[in-house]
Amino acid sequence: MVRAIVGANWGDEGKGKMTDMLAQDADVVVRFQGGANAGHTIVNKYGKFALHTLPSGVFNENVTSIIGNGVALNIPILFKEIKDITEKGVPAPKLLISDRAQMVMPYHVDLDTYEEARLKGKSFGSTKSGIAPFYSDKYAKIGFQVSELFGDEAELKDKIERVCTIKNVTLKHLYNRPEINESELFDTLMEYKKMIEPYVCDTSLFLWNAIQAGKNILLEGQLGSLKDPDHGIYPMVTSSSTLAAYGAIGAGIPPYEIKQIITVCKAYSSAVGAGAFVSEIFGDEADELRRRGGDGGEYGATTGRPRRMGWFDCVASKYGCRIQGTTDVAFTVLDVLGYLDEIPVCTGYEIDGKVVKNFPVTHLLEKARPVLTVLPGWKCDIRGIRKYEDLPENCRNYIEFIEKEIGFPITMVSNGPSRDDIIYR
Repeated sequence: MVRAIVGANWGDEGKGKMTDMLAQDADVVVRFQGGANAGHTIVNKYGKFALHTLPSGVFNENVTSIIGNGVALNIPILFKEIKDITEKGVPAPKLLISDRAQMVMPYHVDLDTYEEARLKGKSFGSTKSGIAPFYSDKYAKIGFQVSELFGDEAELKDKIERVCTIKNVTLKHLYNRPEINESELFDTLMEYKKMIEPYVCDTSLFLWNAIQAGKNILLEGQLGSLKDPDHGIYPMVTSSSTLAAYGAIGAGIPPYEIKQIITVCKAYSSAVGAGAFVSEIFGDEADELRRRGGDGGEYGATTGRPRRMGWFDCVASKYGCRIQGTTDVAFTVLDVLGYLDEIPVCTGYEIDGKVVKNFPVTHLLEKARPVLTVLPGWKCDIRGIRKYEDLPENCRNYIEFIEKEIGFPITMVSNGPSRDDIIYR
């Protein structure tokens, strides 16, 4: 059976924890899109980790972890992560890398950084991980696929020359920066080849055989629905599809094999980076929620940037779940809200004097103001509770109110950072 774990909102919903937890019953976990521009924070018996490229199933010895063809593969970052987890006592992961994955090149990171600096106040809030230049090159057909490292060296050098001709014009004349040295770039690629050679294979074929054998497969997405380049808050989005539907493409499996789509929602809202955020809060109210939120505060797992904070947004979450094709909602970090006497929930948007409940396109979203419904808080710590009926009444009312508003079943409730802090409904 194939299941996908994806985000409903801006990312940072807690997908890492859910993947780590569900991987206990999985045979294979696949990262199918994105790169090292966002992180999944995981707390388990080995400690606390922030993964950026490795699938979140690497903490389970029974799992084969796959970097799918849809991933933006930054090889040095991947191997730094492997080193970091194994040094903390995690067994070396059983890792496979798609021979069709493409590589983030050093100049992608440079170009991303230079462009954000050039844009100044009009920047996209990039993490400067090279993701937009990487995907631009992939679709312009001038990216470097892993398989090319193992082909004819003369052909690789010829391609390097052609690509450098294009990139060096931009570096020299737009950014006034040093040009790429072709021989140094070839040497870098040969180093990458040595690093990944033991792991490279036809992962699509591996997954096909695993499906035929009845194995349990998890597809792990990065970020969330609202960062999708087609269906998100364009242009303040990421550069690869964040939707479960793309899991079939980014992993290389038939779309009809995805039987369950677990969409992760936070019990409140948070976002890193620029873009419309209707339910956003500010000042002391935001600082308090940020301080208490997540695991050790709401700060980006990749950048360390303070996350923007807001109340739960039913309009955005309903849309995010719909566009994912949600079968199950996992509702996370509910325990964080236990300090509040009252909890506002965004149940509509006021746009030009009219209240709407359907998520609009970006230019309308920028004008939207939140319509809030205030619910009573439960004023206690709910960590450690394992049965739904043992939650305080106001806590259950909060879950059920949101479930009704978004129209998708909340079947899992996370009330703490560790993989065991979970309530099934």
